[in-house]
Amino acid sequence: MKPLEIYVHIPFCVKKCNYCDFLSAPAGRQEQRRYIESLCRQIRSVGETAKAYRVISIFVGGGTPSILEEEQTARIFQSLRDTFYIEGNAEITIEMNPGTVTKDKLKVYRAAGINRLSIGLQSADDTELKVLGRVHDFHDFIETYGMAREEGFENINVDLMSAVPGQTIKSFTHILQTVSELGPEHISVYSLIIEEGTPFYDIYGDKISKDSEVCQEYPKLPDEDTERQMYYDTKRILEGYGYHRYEISNYAKEGYECIHNLGYWGRTEYLGFGDGAASFLNHKRWVSGKQPEVLSVKDEMEEYMFLGLRKMEGVSKMRFHKEFNCKMEHVYKKVLADMESKQLLEQQGDFVRLTEKGIDVSNYVMSGFLL
Repeated sequence: MKPLEIYVHIPFCVKKCNYCDFLSAPAGRQEQRRYIESLCRQIRSVGETAKAYRVISIFVGGGTPSILEEEQTARIFQSLRDTFYIEGNAEITIEMNPGTVTKDKLKVYRAAGINRLSIGLQSADDTELKVLGRVHDFHDFIETYGMAREEGFENINVDLMSAVPGQTIKSFTHILQTVSELGPEHISVYSLIIEEGTPFYDIYGDKISKDSEVCQEYPKLPDEDTERQMYYDTKRILEGYGYHRYEISNYAKEGYECIHNLGYWGRTEYLGFGDGAASFLNHKRWVSGKQPEVLSVKDEMEEYMFLGLRKMEGVSKMRFHKEFNCKMEHVYKKVLADMESKQLLEQQGDFVRLTEKGIDVSNYVMSGFLL
């Protein structure tokens, strides 16, 4: 049986945050129930395909999956267990937002086999949380985190965001220290990106709005130098608390690297269920409800490189040869030499990886591997 990862998308949330461009929106209970019924049918419909696979990780994301009623979450996992062989040590994660979690929900999560929580904190500063449009404050997070520990969860990730409007190096340092001292097993730190179609884009996304009255009501974005310093400080501060960076934006205590994320960057096959969920199976990639795209060898080589280089260990030359029956050094001879001469890539044994300098311009490096 081949390893498989599963992603389940829950597109509901209390309200849309000011920066969010994900497929998510508020919805009534009736709409949520109809969605869960359809989702469970979709899961059960792949029974024949499922026989060839063993599930090594499940990730329930959104949206805000913790907005669901206890019975709805239990139904989803019953459908998964009735359809798939799920390994006993599979990593099973659910995303949650503070203020949407109760002890009863946490008990149902445990009973369903969920063993990893990902809490969307984003900031430990209440002013920043308000600017971001979050529905919780830091006290709500502390209550949620405490309940999770009381219910026996021993693998918790906390999501944080840097370069938030009004954020300073001092305030961001305080946030990193505050969260690290709580001791979650995993911390993800992403820099704010202003996306089209979001309230933040109307405020910060074009030159006209930057001088508008609306913009003046919001704090300014940190400049590029401040944002870059935050990036450097993240690694320095989190390493001081015992976290190691294993991917560009992710830090973990030893043994708590996210299996689901590593599988994605390593191109483990996965099935996605729910609106907008993506799947990658049998050299095909598709989004729920759309026709699959058959990936060429060139497509897969490119993905192998630009996904794998996100990992601090880099990409394996031996695995490249095994998967594509040719040597990485032959296919990418020119770009490897160029990036190494610029000190953006380095080789260590079997692996090719980004240097510290390369991490700073990772998008540029990865674009070089598009054939």
